[in-house]
Amino acid sequence: MFSGRNFEAPELAGADISALRETARVARGDVLKMTTLATCGHPGGSMSSMEMYLLLWSCANVNPKDPWMQGRDRIVVSHGHTSPGVYAVLGRRGFFPVEQAVAHFRQMSSAFAGHVERCAPGVEWDSGNLGQGLSAAVGFALAGRVKKQPYRVFCLMGDGEQQKGQISEARRTAGKFGLRSLVAYVDLNGLQINGETKKVMPQNIAEGWDADGWHVVDVDGHDFQALYKATRAALAADKPTVLIAHTVMGKGVPSMENDAHWHGAALSEDQCRAALKELGLADDLDEFKKRRTGEKATTPWEQAYHIPPVHIATGTPRTYGPDVKTDNRSAWGAALADVANANKDAADATPIAVLDCDLLPSVKTGDFAKAMPGNFFQIGIQEHNTATISGAMSVCGVQTFFADFGVFGIDETYNQHRLSILNHTRQKIVCTHCGLDVGEDGKTHQCVDYVGLFRNLLGTELIVPADPNQTDRATRYIAQSGAMSLMVMGRSKMPMVLAGDGTPFFGGAYTFRYGKADTVRPGADAAIIVMGSLCNNAVKAHETLKKEGINAAVIHISSPLKPDVDAIRLAAATGRIVTVEDHVVTSGLGSIVAEVIAELGVTCKLTKLGVTHYGSSGKPDELYAEYGLDAAGIAQAVKKTME
Repeated sequence: MFSGRNFEAPELAGADISALRETARVARGDVLKMTTLATCGHPGGSMSSMEMYLLLWSCANVNPKDPWMQGRDRIVVSHGHTSPGVYAVLGRRGFFPVEQAVAHFRQMSSAFAGHVERCAPGVEWDSGNLGQGLSAAVGFALAGRVKKQPYRVFCLMGDGEQQKGQISEARRTAGKFGLRSLVAYVDLNGLQINGETKKVMPQNIAEGWDADGWHVVDVDGHDFQALYKATRAALAADKPTVLIAHTVMGKGVPSMENDAHWHGAALSEDQCRAALKELGLADDLDEFKKRRTGEKATTPWEQAYHIPPVHIATGTPRTYGPDVKTDNRSAWGAALADVANANKDAADATPIAVLDCDLLPSVKTGDFAKAMPGNFFQIGIQEHNTATISGAMSVCGVQTFFADFGVFGIDETYNQHRLSILNHTRQKIVCTHCGLDVGEDGKTHQCVDYVGLFRNLLGTELIVPADPNQTDRATRYIAQSGAMSLMVMGRSKMPMVLAGDGTPFFGGAYTFRYGKADTVRPGADAAIIVMGSLCNNAVKAHETLKKEGINAAVIHISSPLKPDVDAIRLAAATGRIVTVEDHVVTSGLGSIVAEVIAELGVTCKLTKLGVTHYGSSGKPDELYAEYGLDAAGIAQAVKKTME
């Protein structure tokens, strides 16, 4: 039996060290062959990180026969470009036949992509966007705390990567929450693409980690016994630990060692054959060349992105009456608290967590914090880190809500959300203070591009509710949704959207259905298609036009990324559509409606109202009037379409 299993033994047995060294030698050959056959890749860092990879996947609580085993340890590789080293070790440890990775690395339809992805068994997080891996590891550790699962988390990073600011955000977070089950490794080979790290961007890596509350340990990154003992001690420490592992780029092949060229360049075939000889390995390159061209590359594991199903009680919706004037963000906060109270004592409920960036009073997460204090995480002004933590927690089976202002939670964190959707997370991003409705804060804080941005994240849900009643029901919807969701709202108080009989249109028995438009007012002469809190302005425009003998329908679309095609077809049948949105007109609701009309092949006059230039500071109603988004402006646009 392997002596280091689960890091229980005080040290590795001599025979096991010998076996690990031999596996490392063979795995380095795998790295060289797969990168040479692909004619690209990153062999240098793969070889310098080899001992760390091999030690962890040999000693951690993971199971090659059951990669999604409950309670397993999580291993996150942040410098995902070292995928050849990861695949070589996983293959040699039995997660899949290593020959598949060698033959089909970076090949179309292969599981073995240029940067590590979860379609390769054993990989926990799609990575390669440097600087985000430690945040994901923090998310895994916090999810373990919420779920009361005592697994350990290991995060491996490069030294050039330490230049990224998000790492310092993640370090501080791990320190604040005392994540002693988290161990980080920095592959300190001293080289990056443009040469020595100390020349590209000098920094004192150890001091940075120490300042953020971590134990810092220097270790020989190629010494299995030293790595084992340091890791074992770290797991018994009273706070998170980072191992600064001193390594050699291209380790094992003297002609490659300490040469930055091999960071991101593959050996030629002749160079590879010579390197295999230096490693004392057989030259079977021709055999793998035949496999690469002669057999179909496949993804071996269909359940790569499996996340446990959601079991959440959504509680009873609230109805805000005609005499109530409140804001969408308060309705969201109240509904979230309802969901928390409906589930906090349910043993079989999916755990819920909320992450805040020092905005609790404004984004209305305070009631949740009171209901579930142990599941509320204050991360401070660290939006990049929080976005990644939220996504990582969600793939561990925690229904996670990340609440923020639009300019921070959407615009500032787009790359983090992009990686989250690639990882098939189901996090819930709830952003207040969006659009011109931010008013006096001015154009730097007017998030008016969220539809355009999230249209590019394939598979996300986007909800822009019309009023507090619809916000309440949309909140309960996303609480049990299995998709990654963004819900957007402004900050101002508003009256409820009312039906023709004066009752709340979105209250009572109304059920929110994602992708379903709502006809708030019927009409045959024209159609106003509106999104979000401007719905009331559209209704007022309808009433004004009706007095002038023009019957314009008002159709509210709350799910612009899944437009209701039937509703748009009926609107187009009037011959005239005016779209209304608190968003730039070039990439929002109006553009989506135009695409649907074109794809339907119908003839219809279309006018798009929205943000056409960046606004100034001012009261929201003043800004809406400036852009023609008030009731008078909407009515005027409808009349103009009828000329």
